[in-house]
Amino acid sequence: MRKPRDYDAELQALTDKAKALKTKKQGQLGELVIATGADVLSIEQLAGALLDAASTDGSRKEAWRKSGAAFFRDGARARKGAGRDASGAPASGSGAEPPPSEAGAA
Repeated sequence: MRKPRDYDAELQALTDKAKALKTKKQGQLGELVIATGADVLSIEQLAGALLDAASTDGSRKEAWRKSGAAFFRDGARARKGAGRDASGAPASGSGAEPPPSEAGAA
C-alpha cells in the first residue's frame, strides 16, 4: 500500500518557494537600481521612467537590451570608474560614455 501524499505540505512548500523567489527578485531589482546609478533619481522619476520604458516600441527596447547586455558584460570595475577623473570627481561633459558599438561611429 502506498503512502498517502501530503498535499497541504507540498502546497506550503511551493508557496514558501514562490515567496523566496519574489523576495530574491525584489532584492536583485534594488541592486540593479543602485548599480546603474538610478538610485539618485526620486522615486517618482524612477517610476515615470519605468512606465515610459514599459510602454515604448520594440526597436527602442532592443537598443536598451543591447546597452544592458554591454553593462553586464563590461563588469563592475568599468562601471564604477566610468565618468570619473583620477581624483574621483565627475569628469567634464555628460558623464556618460557612448556604448562600445557607437564609439567608432562618432
